[in-house]
Amino acid sequence: MSDVTIFAPSPTLTVTVEEHPDGNEIHVHAGGQGVWQARMLLRLGTSVTMCSALTGEIGRVLRHLLQDEGISIVAVEREGHGSAYVHDRRGGQRIAIAEEEGDPIGRHELDELYGATLAEGLESKLVILSGPAGDNALPPDTYRRLAADLREGGATVLVDLAGPRLAAAVAGGADVLKVSDDELLADGRIRDRSIGAIREAMRSLQEEGARTVIVSRAVEPLLLLDERGFVEVSTPHLQVADTRGAGDSLTAGVAAGLAAGESIREAVTLGAAAGALNVTRHGLGTGDPAAIAALRESVAVHDANGTDDALPEQPVTGRVSPDGLAALAEPEEEAR
Repeated sequence: MSDVTIFAPSPTLTVTVEEHPDGNEIHVHAGGQGVWQARMLLRLGTSVTMCSALTGEIGRVLRHLLQDEGISIVAVEREGHGSAYVHDRRGGQRIAIAEEEGDPIGRHELDELYGATLAEGLESKLVILSGPAGDNALPPDTYRRLAADLREGGATVLVDLAGPRLAAAVAGGADVLKVSDDELLADGRIRDRSIGAIREAMRSLQEEGARTVIVSRAVEPLLLLDERGFVEVSTPHLQVADTRGAGDSLTAGVAAGLAAGESIREAVTLGAAAGALNVTRHGLGTGDPAAIAALRESVAVHDANGTDDALPEQPVTGRVSPDGLAALAEPEEEAR
């Protein structure tokens, strides 16, 4: 039994060609939201099982890559086209050579994947619901049913989704929801990025079924709303090497803290530190645990239960959220 189960319906095979003094350098990795979360969880000493559909020859390669990293995988195997991309980075810019979202998950395979996720999730008691590779991979309502059934069985459910999948999962009931202000704006849940609009959206998400809501806000501190009210969470400003994966590392850090028995306000400091360190590295979902622990000591948590207008709309000096770190500088290298 793992400490955390991740519902990662369609992981992605990533192939990236990089420039090297001795010639081309080709990198092959397992990727996608659930994979990056799993990778960070392992770095934090938290065991993890991914529940996924592995499709065709791409799925067979992904299984080996995931197992080589120490990630347990419970998979529904099927034939067809899996999610993958090939990108050329030799010129300094990312050029998509080929991209494939993969075949939608069929009804019978989805039933098997659903059952496997319930079995693993109810054993681990802590489940992250992450998104698929493409919008058509599976019906959004799958997330509502999974969230409801997992919580009915006593599991804690963390949701890291956007759009219709977010709405569905929250309707089923989420213990923790992580979302960015960009995603709230794209979903039409806020009219702008003002503090008042974001806090109103967070209260609405609580009313819809999310017990705790975490919102990352570009270059400003994170906001968290739980049963005790609002807090803001800020981290030191670190140099950015790679922008992608910070939000997933944040989610993984929160999950690791909760799995260790911490409160949500304690766990979010581990998540903030994990996300902040991740953007200093080229690997997604990576980071030295000792460095994360040291950085965690500098994470600041402030009560933010004043009026909406009283909460500062400028970033705390020298401190930004994990997603905000990525926005402060152009990356040296994008995600592979």
